[in-house]
Amino acid sequence: MTLVPTSKPAGTPSETLANHRPFLLRNRSPGLKQAPWWCDRNAGNEPLRLLQACPRYAPTSLISLPRTAEKLGLGEIWIKDETQRLGIGSFKGLGGAYAVLKLAMKHVERRTGRSILPAELAEPGVRSMLSGLTFSCASDGNHGRSVSAGARLIGARAVVYLHAGVSDERAAHISRLGAAIVRVAGDYNDSVEAAAKAASQDGWIAVPDTVGPGEDDTACTFVVQGYAILIDEIIAATAGQSKPFTHVLVQAGVGGLAASVFGHGSARGLFGRDTHLWIIEPERSACLYESARAKMPVRLPPGPATNMSMLECQSPSLLVWPIIEELTSGYITVTDEEAADAVRLLNEGVSGDQRLRVGESGAAGLAGLLRAAEEKDRKRLGLDQSAKVLLFATEGPTDLSVWSGNEKA
Repeated sequence: MTLVPTSKPAGTPSETLANHRPFLLRNRSPGLKQAPWWCDRNAGNEPLRLLQACPRYAPTSLISLPRTAEKLGLGEIWIKDETQRLGIGSFKGLGGAYAVLKLAMKHVERRTGRSILPAELAEPGVRSMLSGLTFSCASDGNHGRSVSAGARLIGARAVVYLHAGVSDERAAHISRLGAAIVRVAGDYNDSVEAAAKAASQDGWIAVPDTVGPGEDDTACTFVVQGYAILIDEIIAATAGQSKPFTHVLVQAGVGGLAASVFGHGSARGLFGRDTHLWIIEPERSACLYESARAKMPVRLPPGPATNMSMLECQSPSLLVWPIIEELTSGYITVTDEEAADAVRLLNEGVSGDQRLRVGESGAAGLAGLLRAAEEKDRKRLGLDQSAKVLLFATEGPTDLSVWSGNEKA
């Protein structure tokens, strides 16, 4: 599979339902014929086994927003709150950290010729083997924090490559975990390429959260596999509820979280055949939307920055694109202003709904729902009082000085 460059600006309208705003609908597969191992029924078992060794691991909350649902004319809205995940404040804490632990165990097993248990990662002899390892990645912020936290946990080193658009505040979050920071001119793709080149030259262990043409996807599969824990926690939290989710909205950068949620959620039977599975992207950086339009992965040219900085990616991960393409039934793009409005709505709470301190990227799913609720043909979208919607607050604020929650509504 290859990426096709495009000169088309991100967010240019194409197929729409109303208002000439990008909203692309697709007929999706009724289910995966065979889920890849990293999102099959058992995908969450091994990540949970390893991450339970982390002192700060605990399931995050699934929160009901009944007043917001009432305001939008919907039956129920539930939001998975990842703003407290593992002390990192993002769902990314599940992926990078797990990948580091998994790759560290494989390193020790190659050295010793035997399988080891997660608890053995804390033993002096094993830690001595791991102390000379360096794990590297590119990041917009949260993936770097996760990889750095995993490396710190086992006494290894981390090097994180950050492009020019990553703020000093986000870089500081990573540095506090002991990682070395390398600044790269250009955009996210440039930092990905620089990190891969350095790992190859210096013998480091690369932990990317995206895969390009011809690249080894071993580490990336572990990153995406870690996200399966989200679905398993949601299933545990909704045990005994008879009505399935009718709509699932997942914000996306390269698509790893969306592929895990859609793929693992389908494999575990959390979503029915008629469930609307929608991807939400920044209007200024909608690589999955444009790839769906082109019916193949495309790479967008650099464009203006978005306040949804954790979603600012120019091309899909080729590891997850087949799942995205097969299962996604709708692609919605949202503006920076709509993301900011969603931040403030969550921060204030609607008429007594629980307040959530969420970043712009983390609020993008709600922004997409608000966008969809404006459509005239809501019946076609299934957005009525029987709708049960699942959203993800994927991260807390990462740049507090410019966070939309600081503004008065």
